[in-house]
Formats: sequence, C-alpha cells, structure tokens
Amino acid sequence: MEEKYGGDVLAGPGGGSGGLGPVDVPSARLTKYIVLLCVTKVLKAVGLFESYDLLKVVHIVQFIFILKLGTAFFMVLFQKPFSSGKSITKRQWIKIFKHAVAGCIISLLWFFGLTLCGPLRTLLLFEHSDIVVISLLSVLFTSSGGGPAKTRGAAFFIIAVICLLLFDNDDLMAKMAEHPEGHHDSALTHMLYTAIAFLGVADHKGGVLLLVLALCCKVGFHTASRKLSIDVGGTKRLQALSHIVSVLLLCPWVIVLSVTTESKVESWFSLIMPFTTVIFFVMILDFYVDSICSVKMEVSKCARYGSFPIFISALLFGNFWTHPITDQLRAINKAAHQESTEHVLSGGVVVSAIFFILSANILSSPSKRGQKGTLIGYSPEGTPLYNFMGDAFQHSSQSIPRFIKESLKQILEENDSRQIFYFLCLNLLFTFVELFYGVLTNSLGLISDGFHMLFDCSALVMGLFAALMSRWKATRIFSYGYGRIEILSGFINGLFLVVIAFFVFMESVARLIDPPELDTHMLTPVSVGGLIVNLIGICAFSHAHNHTHGASQGSCHSSDHSHSHHVHGHSDHGHGHSHGSAGRGMNANMRGVFLHVLADTLGSIGVIVSTILIEQFGWFIADPLCSLFIAILIFLSVVPLIKDACQVLLLRLPPEYEKELHIALEKLQKIEGLISYRDPHFWRHSANIVAGTIHIQVTSDVLEQRIVQQVTGILKDAGVNNLTIQVEKEAYFQHMSGLSTGFHDVLAMTKQMESMKYYKDGTYIM
Repeated sequence: MEEKYGGDVLAGPGGGSGGLGPVDVPSARLTKYIVLLCVTKVLKAVGLFESYDLLKVVHIVQFIFILKLGTAFFMVLFQKPFSSGKSITKRQWIKIFKHAVAGCIISLLWFFGLTLCGPLRTLLLFEHSDIVVISLLSVLFTSSGGGPAKTRGAAFFIIAVICLLLFDNDDLMAKMAEHPEGHHDSALTHMLYTAIAFLGVADHKGGVLLLVLALCCKVGFHTASRKLSIDVGGTKRLQALSHIVSVLLLCPWVIVLSVTTESKVESWFSLIMPFTTVIFFVMILDFYVDSICSVKMEVSKCARYGSFPIFISALLFGNFWTHPITDQLRAINKAAHQESTEHVLSGGVVVSAIFFILSANILSSPSKRGQKGTLIGYSPEGTPLYNFMGDAFQHSSQSIPRFIKESLKQILEENDSRQIFYFLCLNLLFTFVELFYGVLTNSLGLISDGFHMLFDCSALVMGLFAALMSRWKATRIFSYGYGRIEILSGFINGLFLVVIAFFVFMESVARLIDPPELDTHMLTPVSVGGLIVNLIGICAFSHAHNHTHGASQGSCHSSDHSHSHHVHGHSDHGHGHSHGSAGRGMNANMRGVFLHVLADTLGSIGVIVSTILIEQFGWFIADPLCSLFIAILIFLSVVPLIKDACQVLLLRLPPEYEKELHIALEKLQKIEGLISYRDPHFWRHSANIVAGTIHIQVTSDVLEQRIVQQVTGILKDAGVNNLTIQVEKEAYFQHMSGLSTGFHDVLAMTKQMESMKYYKDGTYIM
C-alpha cells in the first residue's frame, strides 16, 4: 500500500522516528511535485472535455466499460496484482466485489451528470478533494466545524451550488431536444431521466444535484476504501483488482446493449485515440500523481494546489473547446448557420467558479486551533514542551442546524425579536400568496407588488438578525458585546428609507408632468390586503416610535444587574469599575423596523386613495400626488432616526441625561477627600447602557473604596450604569510631575482645590 506517511518523518531529539507526519521534503524539491500536480489537473480537465464529446456517440455503460477495461489492462501490466503481495481470501474478494459495484455506480452518476451539465460544470462540482467535502459536512452537521473560517468556506460552497442552480443560463432547450421523453438510448437512461423529471427540475439542475450526490458518495467510497486497501496490500493493488471485477460485471451488460440498441459510432477505430487520452488523463495519471503528492506533501496542500488549476482550466476550456467529433455532430443535427450554445460560459457559472475556488482554499486549509503553542524547552526525556494560549482550547463553532435551532429559541424568548419574527412570517405568507395568484392570473401588477414586499422583508430580516445579535455574549474581541448592532441596524434601515423616499419623490415629480394611465383592476384588493397586513405590523411595533421604554419591554438587557464595586489600589493610584441598570433607552433597530412598516402602510393608503380618485373622477394625477406626499412623510419621519443613530455612533453625551450629569459632576466636588476630577467621558453604548469613565484625585489619607462607592452612586443616579473610575492619589502626581511637565498644571489645580472651604449650601471661600 502507498502509505500517506513514510519512514523519513520528523524525529525527536532522541533520534527515534515514527509515523508523525508526511515525508519532510525540502521546499526546492516540493516545487516540482506542485508543478506535476497542477499539470495533471489541467490534463484531467482536457480528458473530461474529451469524455463529454465521446458520450455523445457512445452509450454511457459502454463508455464506463472501456475506461475500466483500459485502466485494468494498464494496472495489471505494471502493478501485477495477482503475483505481488499475499493471496486474497474469499471474504476479501467479496469486499472487492462490493467495492467494484460501488465504483461503477459512482462512475455512472458522475458521467451521467457530465452529459446533463457539460464538462465545465462537472469539473466545478465533482473535482473536489475529500478533505474539502469532509470539512463542509463537519461544519454543517457537527459541533467541531473548525471555527468561523470553515463556516465561511462552507457558506461559499453552498453559494456556488446555488449560483449553478439559479443563475446559470444553460442551454436547456437544446438539451431537451436531444433526449425528448420516451426516446432515450436505453432503459437505464430513461430511468435516470424519469427520476430527474420526478423531482420537477430541468435536466441541467437535475445534473447539478446528481453531481453533488455523486461527490458525497465518492468521499464516502474513498473513506471506506482505506481500510480495505490495508487488508488487500495497498491502494494500487485494490484499484487494479477492483477495475478487473468492474470489467467482468459490465461485460454482460455491454453485450446486451450492443445487440439490442443501435450504435451511433460509425468507426470504433477512429475513437481509439480519444479513448486512450481519456483513460490516461482521467483514470491513470490522476490516480498515480495524487498518490505520489499525498506522500510528499500534506493532504491539505494537495487539495489547495490541485483545485485552482483544474477550475481555471475548466473555465478556459469551456470558452474555447472545439473538437472534430463535436463539429460533425453539429453539422448533422443543426443547420449550417446555427451556432451551438450548449453549456456555454455564463455569468452564473463564473461567479460559481470564484466561490468554489474560495471555498476549496478555505476548507482545505488546516485549522489554526491548537497551533499557537510556543516551544519553552524539553523534558529530561527529550520531549519538546509547548505553552498553549487559551484560544487553542476554545470550542469551535457549533453546527449550522444547531445554530438555527438555538437562534430560533432565542428569537421566540424575547418580545422584540418575537414580534419581528411573527410579522416576517405573516409578510412572507402574504407575499407568496400574492406571487402565486399573480402567476396564476398572469397579473404583472400582482407579481411586481409581490417582489416589492419580498424586498421589504429584507428590512425585517435585518432587524430580526440585529435583535438576535444584540443578545450574544461578549467575547474577548468584542468585549462590550453586540448591543450596538441594534443602533447600526436602525441607521442602515434609515438610509434605505431615505433612498426609497428619494426615488419615489423623483418618480412622482416626473409623473406629475406627464401622468400615465393606470389599470386599477387589481390595485384595490392588493392594496387592501397589504394595508391589513401592515396595520397588524403597526400595532405590533407601535411602541417603537418612542425613544424610551420601560424595562417591561422584555429586552435581555432590561433586567437589573450589578457587580460589586472594586478598586485595584496601589500606593499611588487605583481604579474601580461598576455596572448598574437603567431604563431602556432608544432602540433604533425597532424604530427602523417600525418606520419600514409605516412606509408600507402609507403606500397602501396612498394606492387606495389614488385608485378611488382615478376610478370615480379619472384624476390620474392623484397617483403621483399621493406618492409625492408619502415620500415627504417617509423622509420627515426617518430623519430623527438617522440623527439619533448618528449621535450614538459618534459617542455623543445622551441628551436626556445632560442636565442630570451636569448636576452629578457638581456633586462630586463636594465629596470629602476628593480633591478634583478630570477626563469625564459619558456616552450611550446601546439601547439601555450608558457608559462612562472618569479620573478622580483624592487625598493620601482617604479610604479609596468609600470614595469609589460615593462617586458610583452619584453617577448611577444620573443614569450612568457602566462606569469605570480611575483613582489617583496626591503622591502619584508628585511622582509623575518629575516625568512629565504636563502634570504641573494638574498639581496647581489640585492645590487650589485643597484650599477651598465649602459651606453646606455648596458655595466656597478661599
């Protein structure tokens, strides 16, 4: 067996060796293996394009039989599987038989997907390393996905598949003309086409799904083959025996097909060279080079270096590929002036290729967790000792299904997010009913309004996601948590509304000059239905137009919480940090959602009013007038939201606390033992957190804890519920004055404050 790990491996200080990693090849020698791997992948792409041309004239079973026969002949000559190694037992022959059957099924799915999607899309979907697919499946279905980077790679892979399904303009009509229902080459192809038709998708999309299934089966097949290869004496011997058994299995089938079906091949002799090319490039060369590179390099490196050249060459060949066989078939089946557009390069497939390249690079890269150790020495036995940082032992991100389940649970637990979720479901239900009825009645107005409401749902999704993120726990990087995401969501929603209002205003002005005639047949029922849905949203979010809400609103931050005040004291200075609770402040996220619903409500009212005026009096100018009025109302209502959100993002002192904080700072100067304060900073962090920092100067003989408690109590009463206090003693200034001349001004101020005598009414004399 070709072992993944050789004997020339990393050795410990004692000189012992073991199977600890891949063969340590110098970087200069590694380059030639990388070049060999890249060239092999390009040649494999050539072989797949050649295979697509051959499958147009050769039945798929005959094609697989010829590939297996050629590969078996080559491997029997060079591997000698019957004479080398130990003899194969009966149980092992049964396992090899199962291995051959599974290999034939995967080959059948692979090449049938090739006939449906073409070589370019087949290379993008099927030519992924096992490590890429295993990383993808671990992210989706396990709790050890490898962190945010792997999750991002899995998302890129899914986006790439979606692009091929939804945005790839393949020539479906040409493919349908080649295999009309009921006129397939054999019962096998008829069964496969019927299965795809049962799914309700076109042949191209069915081919995409078939190749994704074949890819997953291939990874499982390779995983199961590893143990069997150890039993029979190596991967190469297993492949040789499996191909021989596959030939014996397919031989009766090929004989029956040759007798019962009419062959499209005029001369098999002319296909010797194309078949030789496919056998060597696709089956033999790729297998042996992968085996060599997996020994000389890490598997992750093989996957990264191999994916990029095969995807790029697929894009190039997909745009420029021509072949004499293809030209002859086109000349027979199509008119001379017609140009074939079958499986052409499209924008969707280019975007898909980019995402596939990104995902393959991310998913094949080794996880960085556990690799942050620093060598600190060796044990008496010579074992290297490492010091690992805390991140090396953190749990990786949870799987996507569990994340969705936990997120849905959190959404339903909290009042704001629950209201957004319920209204989003209602809005989506009305949207799809509207789209369905519009398609059923061929009403362009209903379809347009349905897509408009679908766009409005994006604002609700953003608000829902912001409400969910605001309750995520603080992390080492985001130490304040994600509470400010609600402010950011409200700001973005406000900007969206300003853009919408602007375009509605410009369109209304244009229609005022030349009012168009409107078909009001379906406007009234659609507008009434939309008005009812939006009125429900107005009732649900009516509390959001206020700037302040009581703690009963159900926010995760609204419950009182406090930490014991503490001081880290030194002989010179100390500091304290406190958290308290305050009433819930501005929730820009809920205000943004409310304004979106309000804008839709005003739009429905405007459509109803303008429809009545047009139907009763023929005033077509009513439509742009109502739209103009609505655009102005939307703009005026959203300006305060943007203004308030900008003030929070710019760390402005909360306007509602200005007077209280001014009075509180005056009270600080009356605390016994507090000389002065400096650098007071207060800002709103999120809807219900007002944070602040302040430096206080105290006398040398004062009790620091008492001063911190008094300062905290005064500022907490003024609305600051997240306060950091830096305590600085007089000796600290004396020390710092010798280091920095800037402290002389502070010393002069403190001496002046010490000479002040306060009366009970707050006035002082020198």
